[in-house]
Amino acid sequence: MDALTSRASSPAAALLSVQGASVRAGSRQLVSELSAQFGPGELVAILGRNGSGKTLTLHTLAGLREPEGGSVSLDGVMLGQIGRRALALRLGLLPQDLEDGFVSSAIATVLVGRHPHLSLWQWESAEDERIARTALRAVDMEEFALRSTDTLSGGEQRRVAVAALLAQEPAVFLLDEPTNHLDPHHQLAVLQLFRALADAGRTVITTLHDPTLAARFANRALLLHGDGRWSLGPVGTSLTAASLSELYLTPMVELARDDRRVFVTA
Repeated sequence: MDALTSRASSPAAALLSVQGASVRAGSRQLVSELSAQFGPGELVAILGRNGSGKTLTLHTLAGLREPEGGSVSLDGVMLGQIGRRALALRLGLLPQDLEDGFVSSAIATVLVGRHPHLSLWQWESAEDERIARTALRAVDMEEFALRSTDTLSGGEQRRVAVAALLAQEPAVFLLDEPTNHLDPHHQLAVLQLFRALADAGRTVITTLHDPTLAARFANRALLLHGDGRWSLGPVGTSLTAASLSELYLTPMVELARDDRRVFVTA
């Protein structure tokens, strides 16, 4: 982790802004006129029920889909006006589920994250491989570098995907359920890694299912109700038993444990 965070100042800090953007799925208005700014040094958690628009909102922030009205910009430039390679140098996305029909070694998969840094027909350098191995080490997968990805467990494949995103070295990380398929130890390890990157000056926006993890690692929380309503605020005030009970449509209670807040269903 230290090697990764020591490089965190290499990409210039970035400000991701969304102004009056709405998100729809068919006839359903999931998010209405979202306006927010996401800057260096913070980790923002997006929470909501299944189908509330978390992934679609993240894809909108990544420029993979157009918002229904409004705009999304990076450092004042609309995402649609930025070339895909230039955008990939500044912004990286970890999808919720990866469908990779091409089987390769773990190190080769991670090296894909270096492609935005390479010119056409340029091969990866020794420095690119060093960065890729550092990324694998950060997710406790360095010893699996030469293993074929089809021999890895779901959790191991997920950690390789995280390593590929780390190797990309963007200024803004967009993570869709980064803890998918991970055991509790690696869930905490991955979130601690991105917390450290945020502390070193990157911007991290992640969807999460667990409000306890959001309260532990995030600075702010974006709550999506799935009917257009949304709210954004510091986790200390936006994540409460009352707000989460309304969000998840089930009674929630807050417990205190070792100066941490834990949320469970009542």
